[in-house]
Amino acid sequence: MIRKSLAALSLVAAAPFASAEPIKMCVFDVIGANGDMFNMVKDYALEMKAHGVDFELRPYTDEGVAVGDFNSGQCDAVAATDLRTRPFNRFTGSLSAVGAIPDYGDLKTALATLATPKAAPLMESNGYEVLGIVPAGAGYLFVNDRSIDTAGELAGKRMATLDYQKDAIHMVNHVKATVVPSDITNFAGKFNNGSVDTAYAPAFAYEALELYKGIGEDGGIVDYPLAQLTIQVIAREGVLDDETAQKSREVAWGMYGQAMDLIQSQEEAIPEEKWIRIPEKDIQGYQEMFRENRLQLRDGSHGAEKVYHPKMMSLLSKIRCSSNPSASECTASDRE
Repeated sequence: MIRKSLAALSLVAAAPFASAEPIKMCVFDVIGANGDMFNMVKDYALEMKAHGVDFELRPYTDEGVAVGDFNSGQCDAVAATDLRTRPFNRFTGSLSAVGAIPDYGDLKTALATLATPKAAPLMESNGYEVLGIVPAGAGYLFVNDRSIDTAGELAGKRMATLDYQKDAIHMVNHVKATVVPSDITNFAGKFNNGSVDTAYAPAFAYEALELYKGIGEDGGIVDYPLAQLTIQVIAREGVLDDETAQKSREVAWGMYGQAMDLIQSQEEAIPEEKWIRIPEKDIQGYQEMFRENRLQLRDGSHGAEKVYHPKMMSLLSKIRCSSNPSASECTASDRE
């Protein structure tokens, strides 16, 4: 009898999450429960079931409401873009630093590094923990006039800018464009009805948010990644034990290929003539301009707030210089 009781106890101890309450997760997807992002989180939740974690997913089409409900305790975790989750973890929230990850190869290296056990301490901050990071695609500049193809051409132009994205506001001011405060629910409408000249979004927005309407006959998409956007799963610290939290990050990293297949199919679906290709000589100038802005947003100088985490800036600099060692930034005295 005692042996049977001990066996039953050990079974309970081995599966602490199986009998626990489901972990409620607020999930942002601009399309809702039928969107690609929600389905990706669904796949993640399904795989986490095998590790004894039961997520109950709640779809939200408004990112601000999803994060608000997480903040108020209606959800134990939230899946949203790093633009909104940055306040929970400044380190992982700095992945989308302007111009910091110029291509998907560097992104893959960065996300592989962040999924290792060695990076685990940096995943915890302010009572919150990052449980996973998945790519959402490079952010591109959508313009209603193809002549807006240099930073100089942006002066005076109206740009839909997320009002909680401090680095974007700093950058728009830097190029002397006009900030038109927007949020994720209305920026597309503003671009499509012509009340702004430019908007910033990943390729999926071309079809899903009908940004082709705002582009019209005369506009296009500038083929240079301004930043790499990611979906981050954030939970209150202690929702998962350390070992399961690490397993969760590895499960999310395991979805990298699936996410990239989706992103690349969205980019390839945009007609070739809609892309505005940038000459290589111009790209070098942009990279230096972005670097100066990143330093300002790291240090809180030149009127900028301290937005970017120095450790992330240093990591991304090492990754860029490993893949492109001849870049001028790699020998700069003020290297990130």
